[in-house]
Amino acid sequence: MTNHLPERSSEPGEFYLSVGVGPHPEPWPSGPEYDVELLANGDRRNILDEFRYLTVDAIRARLAEKRSAVHVAIENWQHDLNIGALVRTANAFNVSGMHIIGKKHWNQHGALMTDKYVEIYHHESVGAFVEFCRDNELTIVAFDNTAGAQALDTFDFPKNSVLVFGNEGIGLTPEATEAAQHHVAITQYGSVRSLNASAAGAIALFAWMQQHRPSS
Repeated sequence: MTNHLPERSSEPGEFYLSVGVGPHPEPWPSGPEYDVELLANGDRRNILDEFRYLTVDAIRARLAEKRSAVHVAIENWQHDLNIGALVRTANAFNVSGMHIIGKKHWNQHGALMTDKYVEIYHHESVGAFVEFCRDNELTIVAFDNTAGAQALDTFDFPKNSVLVFGNEGIGLTPEATEAAQHHVAITQYGSVRSLNASAAGAIALFAWMQQHRPSS
């Protein structure tokens, strides 16, 4: 792919004054990984420059080559708005899988289209999720401020982990808590009982990356 991108677009985006790049200068790069419409009209997606003008399938293929071993999961109790934000975080850390336990439908607005690039799994029940983890040799690490939970500051993550988060108000169900091999709490210093799932997920994934993700 060419290293010379066209000038940044000056058109307003959803959150930024300018998003993406304009039409690709000719001659266009060739290959099935390129999206002809994007080459002609510009690529306004909120993605890194290395993925400009590529099809969704091509981006997914490149991400698959360097996915992190970690997975994340959330119990979908109440059409939780945090799920979309957690999907976006999962994409940022390029996790191997994002798991939604419970209700199948979730609010995708917070994902900002990043769900296109993340492997998303749905499990109808905690039992089905546990079976998946067993079959794929994943260690379940539950994040909740429960009695006896180990502080994140001192926790050593198993490399093949799935980090599980619950509803902000209710937390994890007893079934999910019981299924976990490890219980971890994020140290807090304020007055609220818990962080929302998307914030907790970002902190936990960063901590896992510090231990297991090779620098590049």
